[in-house]
Amino acid sequence: MPDDAPAEVTVALDGEVGCIADARARASEFLARLQSERGLPVSARAMDLTQLVVSELVTNALKYAPGPVLLQLRVAGGWVEIAVWDTDPALPTARATDAGRVGQHGLEIVMAVVDGFAAQREPVGKRITARLALFDDPVGLGG
Repeated sequence: MPDDAPAEVTVALDGEVGCIADARARASEFLARLQSERGLPVSARAMDLTQLVVSELVTNALKYAPGPVLLQLRVAGGWVEIAVWDTDPALPTARATDAGRVGQHGLEIVMAVVDGFAAQREPVGKRITARLALFDDPVGLGG
């Protein structure tokens, strides 16, 4: 595979105990593998934020949708795209900021740290996609 070709991995999650931690670990392993095999410069910030976004999106999918969840990670053009598919067609909405609210801040957190966000219905369920820059100072990426 050429060094500039997109790289991706898809992980099926069953909702069992530990699968959210497993999703975070798989995301970290994916980026670390691209660093070692392709010399891809992934900043520590991008590594941490990828794990945070994976954790929040997978948690929401498992909490609100019955059935399996798919996590897809894709790296291309200086970005990592994190996509989570679940069986519930209802699109998420970020709630108004409320420091007194306990819980339900996951989508707010995701939207605050990502460079791009999309939610779309699929023939079955929905797909939530978030995009993060891999570098702290992405040259020519406009972000």
